[in-house]
This record gives sequence, C-alpha cells and structure tokens, in this order.
Amino acid sequence: MSAPTNHDAELNEFGYDNKLKRTLGGFHTFAAGISYISVLTGAFQLSYFGIGHGGPAYVWSWPIVFIGQLLVALSFAELASRYPIAGSIYNWAKKLGGQHVGWMAGWMMLLASIVSIAATALAYQNTLPQIWSGFQIIGDGADATDSAINGVLLAMVLILFTTLVNAYGVKLMASINSTGVFIELAAAVLLIIALALVVVNPPTVVLDTNGAESAYGGSYLSAFLVAGIASSYVMYGFDTAASLGEESVDPHRNAPRAILRALIASFVLGGLILLFGMMATRNFDDPELANSGLQYVLNDALGPFVGRLFLLTIFVAITVCVLAVHTAAIRIMFAMARDNALPAGKLLARVSPRFQTPVVPAVVIGVVAVALLLVNIGQPQIFTAVTSLAIILIYISYLLVTVPMLVARLRGKWKPVREKGRFGLGKLGLPINVLAVLWGLGMTANLAWPRAEVYNAEPPYHWYLQYSSVLFVGVAALGGFAYYWFVQRHKVGVLAEHAASAPDDTANDSEAKALV
Repeated sequence: MSAPTNHDAELNEFGYDNKLKRTLGGFHTFAAGISYISVLTGAFQLSYFGIGHGGPAYVWSWPIVFIGQLLVALSFAELASRYPIAGSIYNWAKKLGGQHVGWMAGWMMLLASIVSIAATALAYQNTLPQIWSGFQIIGDGADATDSAINGVLLAMVLILFTTLVNAYGVKLMASINSTGVFIELAAAVLLIIALALVVVNPPTVVLDTNGAESAYGGSYLSAFLVAGIASSYVMYGFDTAASLGEESVDPHRNAPRAILRALIASFVLGGLILLFGMMATRNFDDPELANSGLQYVLNDALGPFVGRLFLLTIFVAITVCVLAVHTAAIRIMFAMARDNALPAGKLLARVSPRFQTPVVPAVVIGVVAVALLLVNIGQPQIFTAVTSLAIILIYISYLLVTVPMLVARLRGKWKPVREKGRFGLGKLGLPINVLAVLWGLGMTANLAWPRAEVYNAEPPYHWYLQYSSVLFVGVAALGGFAYYWFVQRHKVGVLAEHAASAPDDTANDSEAKALV
C-alpha cells in the first residue's frame, strides 16, 4: 500500500488507514458545526424557558455561555489542527487519557447524540402545525396525548429522512446541509432586520427581570442560573467539524477554523435575535410568551403571515440540525466500532464500497432514536429528563477531553505541532485549558442540579423525577462503563481491515512522538 498522504499521517499514528473519501470543503465542515448548534432551532425552541424563568434579562446568559464554550472550542481547535479524525471526542480523549477515558467519552457522546436526535426531531411539532394545520395529522392539537403522538409521527418522518441521506453518502448529506445552513443564515439576518423594524422597547429592556426573582426567594442569581440553562442547551456540537476530518480536504486548517467560526457566527446571530426579540416583545406578562417564547413574538410583532414565513426557515433549520447530529453520531459509532469497542464492531465499522460511508451505524442510530421517541407518548416528563441528561453527558464528554489535555500540559507532554498554518494557542494554551475545565465543571454542576423547576415542574411530582439528572447520569456512566470493563474491554483493538498496513518510519516522525 502506498505511503499515507499528509492528511492521513495522523491516522497512521492512531493505527488506522483511511477508508473514507475526502470530498468536503471548508464551507461543508463549517456548515456541519453551525447546523449542529442551530441557533434558529435552539433559540426559538428554548427561549420560552429562559424568558419564563429569568425574564428578558436572561439574554445575558448568551454571552456568558459563549465565552465559556469559546474556551472549550479553542482547546478543541488546537486538537483538531493536529488530529482531525472521525469521532473526534472519542479519539482525542483516547489519545490524551488512554483507552478507558476514550471509551467513556465516546459512550457518553454517542448516547447523548442519539437522544438529541430524538429530542430535536420533536421540535417539528412546535413548528409545522403552526405553518399549516394539515400537519396536525392526529387530532386537532388541543389534546396533549394527540399532540405527543403527532409529534412522534412527524419526528419519525424526519429521522427516516436523515437516516436515508446519511446512508447514501456524506457528499449528499453535505450538499443538503450546506444548502440548509445558507437558508438558515440568510433567514437569521432577515429576522434580525425584521425584528429591529418593529422594536417597542429600548435596549435597556435586557436589564429587566420582570419579577422572575420572586419565585426564587428574591434571588435573581438563582433565577438566572435556571434561565441560563436555555443558552447552555444551544451552544455545543461545534466539534462536529473535526469529526468529519477524515472526509475533508485540508482538514488540519479547515477543521479548527470551522469550529471557531461556527461558534462565533452562532453567538453573533443568536445574540442579535434574542436582543431584538426582547425589544420587539409588547407584553412580557402574556402567559403565551412563557409557553412559546420567540414564536409568540414573531406572530405578535410581525403578524401571522410573516411569522409563518420565518417558521418555514425554522423548519429548514430543524431538519439540517437533526441531519448534522445524526452525521456526528455515525462518526462516533464508526470510530469506536473500528477499535472493536462496541458490540458487532466489525459490522458497524464496515464502510460501504458503493456509498463510501458507514451505512449500518446510520440505520442503527435511526432505529434507536425512533425507539426513544415512543417514550414521549406516554411519559413526556421522563423524555424531558432524558433530554436534559443528554446535554449533561455532552458537557461531561467535553471534560473528558479538556481534563486529560490539561494533565498532559502540566506534565509537559503536550507539544503541539508548530508547522506553519496549523492552529495553536502557544503560551495561552495552559490558562485557556484551565479555564475551560473550570467552566465545564461549573456548567455540569448547574445543569445536573436537581431543581424541581427544571426536572419536575409539572405533576406528577416524584422525587426520582427531580433527581433524574443525577440518577440517569449515574446509570449511563456506571452501567456503560461496567459493560465496557467486564465485556468489551478484552476485545478492544483496531480491526484488521482498518489497521494501517505499515508504520511510516520517515514522514512525520517528530509528530508521532509529540504526544504520549
């Protein structure tokens, strides 16, 4: 077999030959990251929560979360510049902390991604029936059970679509995703302009708590920590750009840029939408605002016709968001499977010679996501808790990268490549890494804190629902690791069909020794 290209040299360091096809350009990788974050999906679907718990002042959580996540993204960009590899979180954690840490990070990220697919797909129910009543196929939407069943039906159609697209090949996925992202970005700019034209409040409205502190014993900090969860639920997934590294052209330069650009663009557009959305809100005491958030503001301030037009773009945003999350989950499953770190690893790691993509993981993830949807029909509170669990698992999986990276820095084992054009933090790497770890720990604690307002806000009131975040994280972590330790650990090793045929003894030798 011929010597690896410069793009594949680091794959050989992991012991892999690249079985995937490099077809994605810089915009494709940027689009994957920004569609995973999807400010139109997140900002619209979760604004009701932020406003309901923190009033218009909750928007200050947006820049705070951005700064914290930027610290993580900078650390990831440095890793992506060196290791743009499928299943980025899994492989980075494995390289930095060893196989056990890597498996745990991959398992948590995979589980969280599958749950996120199901949860995001359910957002169709909050959007499509408002565009056209014909999308309310089951009942009229007035009954909660009918609404839940209809939501599951719409979500199943979306997941079937993302499964078929991902199974067909990354090039089709990237084309659809990039088109959707272009529409989403254009719509976001137009939405900002439209809201700016109908403002009724001064910018100082974002200093108004609207009395939210009264529900928390007079402490707005307590209210803000809860309301800020809405922003925390949006700004993640930027690592997807690096997870497509084995299918990207010039990934060492494109992946770091895509990670940072996706996060920064999401922050700017989402922040302006939230700001002008608060300035365009006519009545903060309307109960519908706490139920629908910015969707209510759109219809109220811009009129139902214009509101429906923008809801069409939110439909596009939800579609490409689920497509991107599905794509990222496939790369994690594929990366773990080629290490034989999952059951039926050989089957899951098989790359279709026709479509040049892992087809089986696309199908398996789609089927599991649909199965999770069925929980929402009879137990929506449990599904909400599981969705919150997914976000916590993502923050923990990020910590399983930033903590080992910090340890490597402190031990003097982190020696980033100094090749011209590669992204590096230089002397700022250590303080940024320290702050990224502290941020991750603080956010994980805030997200997992067993607050009744978050995890058991409506009847039936059960202690296990309130503490579901802690319980589910414990079950997911301990149960998953127990399976790995007692069953799968003894089988782990790069599958023969994916193993590098021969080590490269000359090229990139210094890089191969840079990190132990």
